[in-house]
Amino acid sequence: MADTMKALVYRGPENIGMEDVPTPRILEPDDAIIKVTTSTICGTDIHIWHGGMPEVQAPRILGHEFVGEVVEVGPAVRNSKVGDKVAVSCVTQCGECFYCVRGIYSHCTTGSWIFGYMIDGCQAEYVRVPHANLGMFKIPNGLTEEDVLFVGDILSTGYFGSEQACIEPGDTVAVMGCGPVGMCAMTTARLWGPAQIIAVDVNQERLDAAVKLGIADIALNPAKVNVPEAIRDLTDGRGADRTIEAVGAKPTYELALDAVRPGGNVSIIGVFEDPQVLPMNTLWIKNIRISMGLVNANRIPELIKLIQTGKINTNFLITHRAPLNDIVKGYDVFGNKKDNCLKWIVTPYQR
Repeated sequence: MADTMKALVYRGPENIGMEDVPTPRILEPDDAIIKVTTSTICGTDIHIWHGGMPEVQAPRILGHEFVGEVVEVGPAVRNSKVGDKVAVSCVTQCGECFYCVRGIYSHCTTGSWIFGYMIDGCQAEYVRVPHANLGMFKIPNGLTEEDVLFVGDILSTGYFGSEQACIEPGDTVAVMGCGPVGMCAMTTARLWGPAQIIAVDVNQERLDAAVKLGIADIALNPAKVNVPEAIRDLTDGRGADRTIEAVGAKPTYELALDAVRPGGNVSIIGVFEDPQVLPMNTLWIKNIRISMGLVNANRIPELIKLIQTGKINTNFLITHRAPLNDIVKGYDVFGNKKDNCLKWIVTPYQR
């Protein structure tokens, strides 16, 4: 490896650009160095770019959803070897701290939280992976990198949202937001056997795609219908058994609360930049359960098996591909929802 590499560096709100930076090195015995072969731009990256997550300190290499090739391992790494092609969890975990032993890996106290957030990320030629024994998973024979690209973040997040919703067979599940995370929530919600999945979004093209792809059964556009009323009409006046908020915005947050039936569950997985109001004066009597949080990303092996057996396929999300050289353009296209972009895939830097 050369001493320097190309990487996308965040220098403050609205200030990102390609730079030459030092190539990462092994710092701890259980570190690994990964050559990034495929990565993506995610919604959280857009939040950071716009200054919506001020806790991210500049300079920071962005990006947290990637796969790659192991090029170096520390002496304590036992589950991977040089040359392995691996999918990587967006959240690092030591497995030993207070939170890890309780299964709350997203709050690991070792100081290495999410890539591109507290530590340098993957929108670069190489990335250092702390706690590699618990955060890297070999890509099985027969699967491509793109087949498993999303297990490290958005597919795990969608699964987390469905899991937290406690879906039961025969339920009506309404997903507020038809972006990549929302579509992953719909895709994984099927695993619990709901009777119907309702996609909600103001983007009619995304709604139509969700129904055409079979990840949703019904599409509702808040610009055209009163969504909570329409959902009650579809459920004998009750409302959705489970709602999943997958955007992180006031309108979808309020829809998720309004559309759930008494005794139902609201699962919030969107990333919010602003505080929201919880109307306890009307909600307390509904006996609902509200859950929220950052993905633990602890279901990656199971998700890979589900992809392997054809139970899950997320390749439909890939709409754009370009080398790392063009990633700033990707932020504009993906971040501003141009050209029907669902996911912008980043391929290696072209020298």
